[in-house]
Amino acid sequence: MSTSSTATGLQAAMSGARCAFILDDEVQIGALAVQVLRACGFAARQFTKPDPFLKEIELSPPDLVVLDLALGQSDAVEVIQRLEVLKYKGSILLISGRDAATLAEIAKIGERHGMVMLEPVRKPFRASDIRNSLAGHGAETRTDAEETPPAPRAPKQIKVQLAEALRNNWLELWYQPKVDLKSLSVAGAEGLLRARHPELGIITPENILPPPDDPSYAPLSAFVVERAMNDWKCFADQGLPLKLAVNIPISVLTSPDFIRLVRRNLPQDRDFPGLILEVTEDEVIRDPQWTREIAMQLKLYNVHISIDDFGAAYASMARLNDLPVSEVKIDRSFVLNCSSDESKRFLCQTVIDLAHRFGASVCAEGVETAADLRALVDMGADTAQGFLFAKPMTADALVQKLLASSAGTMRDPPAKPSTHELPPHRSS
Repeated sequence: MSTSSTATGLQAAMSGARCAFILDDEVQIGALAVQVLRACGFAARQFTKPDPFLKEIELSPPDLVVLDLALGQSDAVEVIQRLEVLKYKGSILLISGRDAATLAEIAKIGERHGMVMLEPVRKPFRASDIRNSLAGHGAETRTDAEETPPAPRAPKQIKVQLAEALRNNWLELWYQPKVDLKSLSVAGAEGLLRARHPELGIITPENILPPPDDPSYAPLSAFVVERAMNDWKCFADQGLPLKLAVNIPISVLTSPDFIRLVRRNLPQDRDFPGLILEVTEDEVIRDPQWTREIAMQLKLYNVHISIDDFGAAYASMARLNDLPVSEVKIDRSFVLNCSSDESKRFLCQTVIDLAHRFGASVCAEGVETAADLRALVDMGADTAQGFLFAKPMTADALVQKLLASSAGTMRDPPAKPSTHELPPHRSS
């Protein structure tokens, strides 16, 4: 038995974790699946070729196999046939960019060969797609309930209707600074939605936002753009012409009225550094050609597109060249512990290198430790944001923090910034 196989099996046995093998000839997809499965309680390993994969299964069969359909010189049907010979008794999860009918047919083939087939997952997938497939087959939940104490019941979340919040002027934009990793100075900020309820206090987006494609996103986006540009004028008046970013759903971005909304609200100021509109990866890949057309039109007004949470929904990273973006934001799930987790570091480095090759900058989201910050600097990321620097705060609080740092309370960038400290502001 190989040393790596023995180590993986021993670690899984000692921790009580189930074991999963991923066979996919695209390294980035395999690495993403590893991260998702680890989050689901599996000790996961990835393979790109069938022979070493099958050899390890013969020596130490895992509880779960995640299997791509097309494997270069092999395929899922051939692998399933060989798994039958090996008398494999675990579960199989198929993942592929092929159509749903093909996935379903291969799953039936697996069942005819005596395999336990989970609900297939299509690429590009989100982490939740794999979790749902596991949960739907009972694969994600431990059966040894007597050994696992029940999780404490989460407090009930209070939902606030977006229409009501808009009507009563409860909405605000709070700002989280974006730090330039070359100078360790604040170069911009992302506007994040909050509602100030008269009785419930501050309400966060998950308790405000409606389902995707809800028509109320149109008035919400109008509020976000107008408020961000008004706040920018206030920042600029204080000598802080920050480059701001806001989140806009693709359904609004591609609507006929959006360009007019942007034109109407952009400041006529020579110090205006431009506006960044953040959209999620899975939204952009639905219709990249139409998004490209809108993006080119927005670029005429110094407004640029950023892909938010990149990596959360896997669209082949090579397609970055096809996506009309000026910035890529690496999802926080890959940033966290990227200094110590080799697969996360590999994913971050891959995104950074490809984005730079295609002329886009890279922002790391969710930076929480100095070690991860140093790793991101070494990898060549351009900007970062996260609790290591500051939590989201009101516009007034951000101005006070930045003016205080400019006044000399933080003349030198801290070796380990805290949530109460900000690096100095860098003038645009």
